[in-house]
Amino acid sequence: MEKICLVTGANSGIGKATATALADKGATVIMVCRDIRKGEAARAEICRKTENERVHLLIADLSQQREIKRVAGEVRAEYPKLHVLINNAGAWNSDRLMTADGFETTWAVNHLAYFLLTMELLDLLKASIPARIVNLASDWHKLGHIDFDDPQLEHSYGGSKAYGQSKLANVIFTYELARRLQGTGITVNCVHPGGVNTNFFTGLKGLTGFVTRLNRPLMRSPEKGAETVVWLATSPEIEGISGKYFFDCHEIKSSRESYDPEVARKLWEISERMTNGR
Repeated sequence: MEKICLVTGANSGIGKATATALADKGATVIMVCRDIRKGEAARAEICRKTENERVHLLIADLSQQREIKRVAGEVRAEYPKLHVLINNAGAWNSDRLMTADGFETTWAVNHLAYFLLTMELLDLLKASIPARIVNLASDWHKLGHIDFDDPQLEHSYGGSKAYGQSKLANVIFTYELARRLQGTGITVNCVHPGGVNTNFFTGLKGLTGFVTRLNRPLMRSPEKGAETVVWLATSPEIEGISGKYFFDCHEIKSSRESYDPEVARKLWEISERMTNGR
């Protein structure tokens, strides 16, 4: 596989499983991770398992927009092509936390980071066609609603509410970006990986945390959760298909709100405004 693929949040969970599978297929893999120690350990393990040394590590805190721009600049400077962008890094916060940029953290990491990193790398993707963008969403989006009057949930925060809203934003962003990129040779799709047994939900509090921890033994492995992500990134079967939502390598329906063109327009506008000049 003579492709260059970038995976965010690649040192653990679905991101690590995705990076491993891509490296095993022979791709050059760019891992974007927040923690250098964990990133280096994951990279060494992936290289050892796959016998592929073309696995590279970049460090960035994707909650900070200057970090997103910096790492995107490093990718543009270092790599002549980028064939696959996988937006995977995410957050769930039971308490309302703020980033250094002054944004609610779940919204910043789960949506604004997807939006800004993609925009920063779009020209490189266009120079590498055919190219693919895969966004990690979740069926939690069906519980979400974009509150344009209070998108950072300053007045009514809840961990599940914030996560659902951010995952809905992932799906809407996917559909709108696919529409805007129609005919360019870049496809954009999103995926529900299923309930995956990772450390992602370790810090959950209250009933949601209790139920999640109770169900962890029944959840699928990170490798199983990554299967559809890798399929969307590499399979000839999906060539040319864009603007869809997938689970277990099958297209499925997303929520009614996710198909609303007016919601998509407003989300794009607010996303541009929140990332402009950062």
